[in-house]
Amino acid sequence: MIDKSAWLLRQLVRQIWVRSIAIGLLGAVVALTGIVFGRFIPGRYEDMLGAGAVDDILTILASSMLAVVPFSLSVAVRAFAAAAESATPRASRLLEEDSTTQNVLSVFVGAFLFSLVGIIALATGAYGAQGRVVLFLATVAVIALVVGVLLRWINHIMRLRRVGATLRRVEAAPTRALIARAKSPYLGGQNAGHGPPLTALPVLACKTGYVQHVDMEMLSDCAEAHDLNIWLVDLPGSFATLADPLFLVVGRNTDAAVLAQLRDAFTIAAERNFDQDPRFGLIVLAEIASRALSPAVNDPGTAIDVLGRTVRILGHWLGDDGLEPEYPRIMVPAITGQELIEDAFLPIARDGAALVEVQIRLQKALAALARMAPAQFAAPAAAMALEAADRARQALANDIDRTRLGVVLEKLAAR
Repeated sequence: MIDKSAWLLRQLVRQIWVRSIAIGLLGAVVALTGIVFGRFIPGRYEDMLGAGAVDDILTILASSMLAVVPFSLSVAVRAFAAAAESATPRASRLLEEDSTTQNVLSVFVGAFLFSLVGIIALATGAYGAQGRVVLFLATVAVIALVVGVLLRWINHIMRLRRVGATLRRVEAAPTRALIARAKSPYLGGQNAGHGPPLTALPVLACKTGYVQHVDMEMLSDCAEAHDLNIWLVDLPGSFATLADPLFLVVGRNTDAAVLAQLRDAFTIAAERNFDQDPRFGLIVLAEIASRALSPAVNDPGTAIDVLGRTVRILGHWLGDDGLEPEYPRIMVPAITGQELIEDAFLPIARDGAALVEVQIRLQKALAALARMAPAQFAAPAAAMALEAADRARQALANDIDRTRLGVVLEKLAAR
């Protein structure tokens, strides 16, 4: 588990402006290398390499990048909007954090700053004859980089607006979170079991919003220092309010300063985050399927695709309750198989009740999960399958479709 400062740094690095500034400054530094390293270049290479033309090349590069950066940004924004419209707005953050898009735009910004700094330095006479050679070589390298990135960008934007590309990104987020939670099902703490004693002190959240991250190490250090035991109530993904307990504490030293330190381990914001919240990714996938099943879109194929991806994701949920807790003073409630099944399949069972092909695929998906991880999913998958079948019997308008679904149910029951 990463601590709060490292997690906040990770969120910051995912912002496009951070990467753009970093690569832009790198481009500016590269443009100034000719001043430092020019003296190591023999003077005879200036005419041989055509370094005298570097002024014109930099001017062309600067004007080109000045046009390319806004155009590429507008293309990316339109692609994000189209993906959010065809999938779900909750997926837009994953698209905005796409590393390829961020790297491409950052390289373009870096190339522009490189050429701009180079032009200014040339105008001030900072480069000698040998320094112009270094600048010329750096310019050739930057142009090669820009061409390569531009070709990659063309290939990338051809796929950026597709629903399949959005689904791949959304699938990857809960997969990472679920694998991490399966390795540490209680975030490194202990199973909360039957809950805290009646003497436990409830501690309310300091603001209303979704819990995005819990710094378990900070909680554990504070608990060890003040001889406390802590029961978490709100896990990442929970909606915390000013009226409900965020966690409960058992111990003697529970003054205001200690409670403030414990509250500081929780990051609460207006939106959910994918990192420590595997249920959020499943909800987003289900939203994509629900939109695809709406009368305005009428795309059952996408819903069937989501069902297959969901089975693949939940196949990673094999949490080990026998792990030695890293933070034994922190008790954490478990994510149950029923919660995961309902998050992933209930919207599809409801919105796809009138489509026999969706219902058949849903029944097969639930049966597969029950076989893959019976301890976690057998009971909740069976309950969801019965609910989905009941919804389908009421919604299917054709007796043939009801019969077809009944045959599939009989085969799955026999298996």
